[in-house]
Amino acid sequence: MSQHPSYLMTALCTAGGIAGYARTRSLPSLIAGVGVGAMFGVAAYTIKENRNYGHETALTASLIMATSMVPKAIKTSKPFPVTLAICSVVTGAYYTKKIIEYW
Repeated sequence: MSQHPSYLMTALCTAGGIAGYARTRSLPSLIAGVGVGAMFGVAAYTIKENRNYGHETALTASLIMATSMVPKAIKTSKPFPVTLAICSVVTGAYYTKKIIEYW
């Protein structure tokens, strides 16, 4: 069950990277979106298979996404950056809670 937020973030980050590239031909958006999406995908698979460091990987990906999207959301107030910023902060809080519960 705890892998579902990572699957959602995989889809959102990948879609955001592809949309950023399609709209502005921004290669950094594509690389970052697909890269962070891949991190979330690895985290989801790791959590699902009950292996080590899945929650930590998801938290790291959430922090990376929040670090880049929260300032952009504040600056532009556009719906997609705001959505990604909120989702990354909520996902980060969720996985922080899961890590604390584990320890």
